[in-house]
Amino acid sequence: MENPFYIQKELRYGAPVCDEILTGRFFTIGYSWYFRQAKWVLEIVNPNAKFEWQVPRNDSFRADVRLPRRFRAGLGAYKDSGYDRGHLVGSANHAELEVQNSETFLLSNMSPQHPGLNRKLWRDLEIAVRKLNAQKNILETYVLTAPVFYFDRIIETIGEKDAKYGIDVPIPHAFVKSVLAEDNKGHLKLWTFEMPNEELTGKIEDYLVVTYDVEQIVGGVFWSRVSGPDIHKQKEKPNKIWEY
Repeated sequence: MENPFYIQKELRYGAPVCDEILTGRFFTIGYSWYFRQAKWVLEIVNPNAKFEWQVPRNDSFRADVRLPRRFRAGLGAYKDSGYDRGHLVGSANHAELEVQNSETFLLSNMSPQHPGLNRKLWRDLEIAVRKLNAQKNILETYVLTAPVFYFDRIIETIGEKDAKYGIDVPIPHAFVKSVLAEDNKGHLKLWTFEMPNEELTGKIEDYLVVTYDVEQIVGGVFWSRVSGPDIHKQKEKPNKIWEY
């Protein structure tokens, strides 16, 4: 069944199924009660870029009280876990307004992320997306980000099993970021990256994958409203990244 919330601007080109939709002012979360974190998040990068001011990073990490306590992560789950509270929608992607930046610090927008990924190559990928979005001929940049779990591997967790209201949060094996850019003539280009949840080396181009293949793992069509399947099955050559 397709997601009915296409009134949200960032869902214009579709979204995968999920357990619950959490609509925000500037991005949408498709939440998984089973995994106690987002199944995916979908955003338009810097939707208010027409504003001339930017706010400092908010850092107001907090539980998302829209979710039942037994199905949501709290700050305690991450304490001394060795994993970062990894943003799925990047804080710096939404820095024009204070409320806009604050929303990215809800724990429903976080997944346990290895520091060696979060602070290095994943950060490089987020910066590259913002550079793409800043190109004059790019009208809008849509980004879908999702944690990935491989069911042929052991899934470890963070959190306390026996603490009151404690909750285990599964640690993703990898993360996917699918970038759909629309230029000022309405042409679309798609790049999808899959990065293991560990310290990585190399360049972001090394982690390009075919969108169609990753959709099978995540369990949903990322851009279900894009006409025809061909764009999902293409893999841009590394030297074509961000070229228009």
